[in-house]
Amino acid sequence: MMNAVTDTDPTKATATETVLSVDAMGGDSGPATVVAGLSLFLKKQPDAKIILHGPEDELSALLAAKGLTDNVTVHNATDVVKMTDKPSKVLRSGKNTSMWSAIEAVRAGQAQVCVSCGNTGGLMAMSMLRLRKAEGVNRPAIACLWPSHNPSGFNVLLDAGADIRADQDDLLAYALMGASYARNGMDIPRPRVGLLNVGVEEHKGRAELKVAHELIASAADAGDFEYVGFVEGGDIPSDRIDVIVTDGFTGNVALKTGEGTAKLISGLLRSNLKANPMAMLGALLARGALKALRKKVDPSGVNGGVFLGLNHTVIKSHGSADAAGVSAAISLAYRLARSGFSDKLAARVASAVSLAQDVRDETDVTS
Repeated sequence: MMNAVTDTDPTKATATETVLSVDAMGGDSGPATVVAGLSLFLKKQPDAKIILHGPEDELSALLAAKGLTDNVTVHNATDVVKMTDKPSKVLRSGKNTSMWSAIEAVRAGQAQVCVSCGNTGGLMAMSMLRLRKAEGVNRPAIACLWPSHNPSGFNVLLDAGADIRADQDDLLAYALMGASYARNGMDIPRPRVGLLNVGVEEHKGRAELKVAHELIASAADAGDFEYVGFVEGGDIPSDRIDVIVTDGFTGNVALKTGEGTAKLISGLLRSNLKANPMAMLGALLARGALKALRKKVDPSGVNGGVFLGLNHTVIKSHGSADAAGVSAAISLAYRLARSGFSDKLAARVASAVSLAQDVRDETDVTS
């Protein structure tokens, strides 16, 4: 049996080579699913190189069975961050884990982007410790894709739960980061950005939202995005905007509510289509449309929340992702790596502090 390349011959990221660092452990289905997802991805992008982190013997056998030994380097890591581990524990005792190893490869310049299916809190804490926050970022954010009526099929929502707090400066940074992600990850030249509020009227909302409203509007030209103003919850899946900006508490509640509602509708639809022979016949006749609908709302097709505001890019895959979901997360990592996303994002965010100060100075002069 062939052996996978090991630490004695590390893969280096270069200007012409795309290298991704993947945590093989931490997902609900184990490393076999991650390797299966890698196989699907590498069939589409055979030029990519992967650094895979986890138990060397186990991973080498899985890679050899899939014929992936030429594209994948194994970095041996014997420990695993459990889904139940608290971030504080991960930071204290996580140095021998596959997650730490995956992040460290990006920090050392061996890879451009890190992908993990593991513990979200642990991944964020470890990423902040090892990769550090980008200049001008007070709080990193998690950006997720939300099904929408837009031509791309999705909108970007952030923050989806990295930090429950966000002041006006944080919301300005989120707007810049979200616009950069939409531009580089979704090919939207001039993204439309909206600030989530309880109404679209300018007098509504908390004080920090009103200040953020002014800051984001003033930053639109410099940030190369269109600011549409306040938006409501009903606008999240609409074609009115491309990026929805909010704090992590509100964003996470919205995300979980949306997921729960989608499951409810799917369950009710399934039950009603099996209610009687006529309904079953209708379902049979409409199976093409139903299949397209299921594909549209299937989370595995857009798997991957992006950690924004760090010095490097980290992608959090769903812990329950199947092979197709893992492949989607790695494909997103590949696309962002190829676009030079981290450097572009850093340049955008670095201007946030000066933009905010300029707006405050102008406000002081006119008030």
